[in-house]
Amino acid sequence: MNREGFDVAVIGGGLHGLSAALHLARAGSRTVVIERHWTGRHASGATAAGVRTLNRDIAEIPISLEAMEMWHRMASIVGDDCGFKAHGQMRVAEREEHMPALLQREARVRALGYTHEEMIDAAELRRLVPALSPHCLGALISRQDGAADPHRTIAAFRRACEREGVTIAEGCGVTSAERRDGDWHLSCGSRRFTASAVVNAAGAWAARVAALFGDEIELGLRASMMIATERVAPLLKPVVSVVGRALSFKQSDQGTLVIGGGLQGSAQLDRARSSVHFSVLAKGAKAASDLFPVVRGARIARCWTGIEAQTRDHLPVIGVSPNAAGLFHTFGYSGHGFQLVPVVGAIVADLVTEGRTSRAIGAFAPERLMQGRAAA
Repeated sequence: MNREGFDVAVIGGGLHGLSAALHLARAGSRTVVIERHWTGRHASGATAAGVRTLNRDIAEIPISLEAMEMWHRMASIVGDDCGFKAHGQMRVAEREEHMPALLQREARVRALGYTHEEMIDAAELRRLVPALSPHCLGALISRQDGAADPHRTIAAFRRACEREGVTIAEGCGVTSAERRDGDWHLSCGSRRFTASAVVNAAGAWAARVAALFGDEIELGLRASMMIATERVAPLLKPVVSVVGRALSFKQSDQGTLVIGGGLQGSAQLDRARSSVHFSVLAKGAKAASDLFPVVRGARIARCWTGIEAQTRDHLPVIGVSPNAAGLFHTFGYSGHGFQLVPVVGAIVADLVTEGRTSRAIGAFAPERLMQGRAAA
């Protein structure tokens, strides 16, 4: 029987698992990433890769702003800029009744001392996005935001991990965990791993992994759908969303239009499969053509969806297990975890190696989803 020993075992080879492993290795920990399928197989490989501070939950703003600073120097972190372009993200008001919510959001964020979100009028909106329908009245914008290339990002984080000596074990699902002599003993088919600490970064499967260690955490699923069109002439640089509609709209460097916004397909956790619902997805295509009439008639090249974890409050789970010594959680990003990848990896490494973090993560504690079953 093959038994391998490490300081830390990270369960889950998506971007949050890879980021945690990278920061842990750089902190001096012998680290293994254990992935049931292959790195980036599910949520990380299906994301639209928005790099967004705009309209974040207030609890997420501090770590999101730190993550944004890291994105602007990503090449120094993983050796590649991951295709990140900071052309801004904006949330558009189509009608007068949409404006108050955006103005209130700007006022609330400014009252807390943040300046990254600003209102712009119709003239500035038209200057930034000339192809936008003239009926749109204004927008809330974060000019430092943007988008990246998800597959390039996965590859860059994996390469960075491998350069730091991280072992990546793919095709290896953890089926049991036992604490003996101060270490966790993990079974993965014919392979066995021991580690003094375990990071649960298993995404949609994270609640099942947590249960192996005695943590019963409530967790739901998402299957956000995406459309990519044929290549069209350049028409916008910022990422555009809109009040009152499920739409996120951007154009890649290659000219393809990428349309998302959270419209949901279906997910089957046991089969590790997700499916597109075309009648629902059509709502996203209609929203895109309403806001950008020039794209009407553009041919759809492909559609997809992926399986993601979703918490009831849409905030992630980041923190120390209250029940299992040496277990740390990072999952439940509910469709908006891509931008947070670099900073949360640093947070997890601090928790594992130092027993604490200087970042404000109280709102993300796993206990809030454990219905009183956490250890006292």
